[in-house]
Amino acid sequence: MSKKYLSLGLMSGTSMDGVDVSIIQSDGKTNYKVIIDKYFRYSKEIYQNLTDTRDKIKNLKDLKKYEEELKITEEEITQFHAKVVEKILKKTKKNIDFIGFHGQTIFHDPRQKVSKQLGDGKLLSKITKKKVVYQFRQNDIKNGGQGAPLTPIFHQLIIKKYKLKLPALILNIGGITNATWKKPGCNIISHDIGPGNCLIDKWIRLNSKNKYDKNGTLAKKGTINKGRLQYLFNYYNKMGLKNYSSYDVYDFNAQIQYLKGLSLKDGAATLNEYTAEILCRKIFESKPLFIANILFSGGGRKNKFLIKTIEKKIKYPINLIDKYGINGDFVESQAFAYLAIRSFLKLPISFPETTGVNKPCTGGIIIKKY
Repeated sequence: MSKKYLSLGLMSGTSMDGVDVSIIQSDGKTNYKVIIDKYFRYSKEIYQNLTDTRDKIKNLKDLKKYEEELKITEEEITQFHAKVVEKILKKTKKNIDFIGFHGQTIFHDPRQKVSKQLGDGKLLSKITKKKVVYQFRQNDIKNGGQGAPLTPIFHQLIIKKYKLKLPALILNIGGITNATWKKPGCNIISHDIGPGNCLIDKWIRLNSKNKYDKNGTLAKKGTINKGRLQYLFNYYNKMGLKNYSSYDVYDFNAQIQYLKGLSLKDGAATLNEYTAEILCRKIFESKPLFIANILFSGGGRKNKFLIKTIEKKIKYPINLIDKYGINGDFVESQAFAYLAIRSFLKLPISFPETTGVNKPCTGGIIIKKY
């Protein structure tokens, strides 16, 4: 019987509002058990620093230009993650084997072979006195991959654990949406398929005091501006975005300019339609027309109007992953706990069918000495 490890996963997504924490027990191969899931919100100061810094980083030159600012922000969020680990371990009294530290993505451009996550694994290991696995994307990029998505191997484990009928599709809606397909007798296939929350969230932040459109209420009350919607699709086609298999929020956020002058509700409605249409087109692009299970995870699954819009377009019943007793808020933090174990065991975490890497590839820098 394979040894089982206790691993703590830390995930901070593109919303930059806080950190998801999960402890799982797993052999890194065929099973896992969730011990605890918990969310810790960033302070207003950290949130503001992060979003301000991210908005400055638009290209490789900016990474160099704001290098000192990035170091300060990195230490700030690493200290926050360390406090989170301390709190969760006091609560559970578990002696964990690893910390899977995703860090905060600040820039991602696989076409230039760059994916920058803020998070000092050495500092986190020093403070927590635990083995830390971080920088999960770099080995994949070095071996020809795009560095994302990395969660599909965990999605496959979920499909097996809960005996989901195949073909199955798991859609994770974060700032960007990634999809994992599993067909009978085939390897998993996964890639980013388009925007998730990024456009709607940015529109709301720019034009109101809120951070997002809760439940899609504003979009539901608005009217789609068909002319502006066509501008969005023209940009999508002109930039060749439909050909990408890995995205950064910057690939889409420039499109906000096409909505100037619209009301808050009409802009939200137009972006809701645009987001849903892109995702639906990509779902069925070169994929089987019959899908037995479509499950949604991630923060975007809470946008009821977006989910309903997608469901109407694809004409298949949709379920939230929560239906199976899985908390959809913590799939990614659980995944990075799982990836930390696999990295330690030198098992692959990315594959040609997921990131485009040359061959199945392990990843993660392991800090053992603290």
